[in-house]
Amino acid sequence: MADHYVVGVAGVLACLLGFVFLYYKYSLVRFRARSKLKRPGSMEAPRENCEAVGTTDVIIVGAGVAGAALAYSLGKDGRRVRVIERDLNAPRRISGEGLMPGGYLKLIELGLEDCVEEIDAQPFQGLLLYKDGKDATLPFPHVAGKLFHNGRFVRRLRAKAASLHNVSLEQGTVTSMIEENGTIKGVYYKDKSGRLQTAYAPLTVVCDGCFSNLRRSLCNPKVDTPSHFVGFVLTNCKLPNENYVTFILGEPSPVLLYRISSTEVRCLVDVPSEHVPSVSDGEMAHYLKTQVAPKVCVVLPELHTSFLSAIDKKDNIRAMPVRIMAAAPHPNPGAFMIGDAFNMRHAITGGGMTVALSDVVLLRDLLRPLHDLSDASAVCEYLDSFYTLRKPMSSTINTLANVLQKVFSASSDPAMQAMQQTCFGYTRLGGVFTNGLSAMISGLCPRPFSLAFHFLAMAMYGVGRLLLPFPSPKRLRSGAELLWVASSVLLPFIWSEGVRQMFFPLTVPAYYRTPPRNKGRNV
Repeated sequence: MADHYVVGVAGVLACLLGFVFLYYKYSLVRFRARSKLKRPGSMEAPRENCEAVGTTDVIIVGAGVAGAALAYSLGKDGRRVRVIERDLNAPRRISGEGLMPGGYLKLIELGLEDCVEEIDAQPFQGLLLYKDGKDATLPFPHVAGKLFHNGRFVRRLRAKAASLHNVSLEQGTVTSMIEENGTIKGVYYKDKSGRLQTAYAPLTVVCDGCFSNLRRSLCNPKVDTPSHFVGFVLTNCKLPNENYVTFILGEPSPVLLYRISSTEVRCLVDVPSEHVPSVSDGEMAHYLKTQVAPKVCVVLPELHTSFLSAIDKKDNIRAMPVRIMAAAPHPNPGAFMIGDAFNMRHAITGGGMTVALSDVVLLRDLLRPLHDLSDASAVCEYLDSFYTLRKPMSSTINTLANVLQKVFSASSDPAMQAMQQTCFGYTRLGGVFTNGLSAMISGLCPRPFSLAFHFLAMAMYGVGRLLLPFPSPKRLRSGAELLWVASSVLLPFIWSEGVRQMFFPLTVPAYYRTPPRNKGRNV
C-alpha cells in the first residue's frame, strides 16, 4: 500500500517534470540525428558460366526460424518456393532458446505448433527476478512460452517446410543478387559442391540471420554490439521455480538461468563488450568463477556444485556477440528482407523469435491476395506497408529489450543505479504495473502506448520515492537526474524505431496500401 501511495502522491509533480525532460531530450535526439546513409551498390548483373537451376515464385535466402517458417507458410498457400541455406546441419546456438507466449501464438497461427513437440521442450510461465536480496515475479497472463534447444527447433521447422512438394530446400551460399534495370531477378549461389548456380524468382526474401552478407543491398544497417552473451549448460540441478526464467540482477552483469530440456539448464551471462575475456585461454572460466559464481551462489546456493562443474567442463563455454540494429530498409523491387538480417534487438528478453514469427505471419497475409508477383515495382510499393504494420509488435519488444539491458548493466552512475532500483521496485508493485510489464515482455500486449504508459508510471514511482516524505532541493535534483537518465536511455531507441510509425501509424500513407491488380492465375 505504501508504494502505491508514493505513486499517487508524486504523480502530478513527476508528470510535469517528466514531460519537460522528455520533450527536451526528444528534441535533442532529433536535432543530433544522423542523415541517412547512401545506399551501397552490391548487386550484380547476370554473369556468364553460371548454371541455371530454374524459376520459382519465391526464393528464400536462409532457413533459420524466419526462413523456414516463411517457406512453409508460402508453400501451404501454393507458392513454389526455393530455400537456400548455407548450412543444413542443426545450429549450435546459445540464443534463440526461448519462445515467448506471443511468439508461440504466432507459431500456432502458422500451423507449426507441432515443431515444439518431441524436442523435450519445457513450458515456462514467467520471469523470476533477484536483486539485492529481494525477488520479484512476473507471471505471463494466460499463455505459457516454450524453452528448448534452438537446433532441435530449427531442424523441425526445416523438416516441416521440406515436407511440402512445392518447397525445395538445398544447401548453398548465396554470394550476390541478380539485378536487371533496378529490379532483383534472383540470386547467385554456390551449391554444396562449390559450383556457381543462378536461381530466378519474381520475389527474393532475404532472412540469412545476423551475419547476413546481403544486408547492405537492402537496408541501411547501423549495428551496435553493446554486450556479449556467454553461455554454458548445467546438468543435474534444479531451479527455484522450474517453470520460470531466473534473472539475477547486479554486479558485474545480469545472469539468466532457464531449463532447455528435462536434464539441462542454460546459464547466460551478459558481459559488456569492452570487458569480454577470452574463452580459449581460460580467462573466461576464471572470470566466471571469480566474478559471476559468487553472485549466483549467494542467491541460489543449491547451484554451487553444478555451476562450478559446468565451467570446468571442456568446450562447454561459448560466447556470442549480442547485436542491436534498428530496421532501416530501402525498398528494392523484387527483393525483401525479414528476420535478424533486417532488425535485431538485445536478446535479454528473448523476443527475437516472437518478432520474426510475427513478421512471417504479416508477410504471408500481405502476399496472399497477390496471385501474380511478376510486377516487381507494384509488389514493392504494396509491401511498403509491411514496415508500418509490423511496428506494434516489433517496436514494443525492441525498445523494451534494449532499455532493460541498458538499465540493468553495471554502472557507477548514482542516477543509473537509482533507475535500476526504480525498475526493480516497479516490478514488485503488482496489479496493473506487474501484469502490464509481463504482457509486453511476453509479446501478448505489443502496444507502444502501453510502453509509454508504463514508462511514465515508472518515472512517477521513481521520482516519488526520491521526493517523499517532502521535496527538498536535493531530492528535487535527484528526481530531475533520474528523469534525465531515463529519457537518455529510452528516447534514442524510440527515435530509431520511428516516432510516427511507432505511435501514429495511421498517419503513414503506406499503412493504407492495397494489393495491386492481379493479372496472373490464382495460386
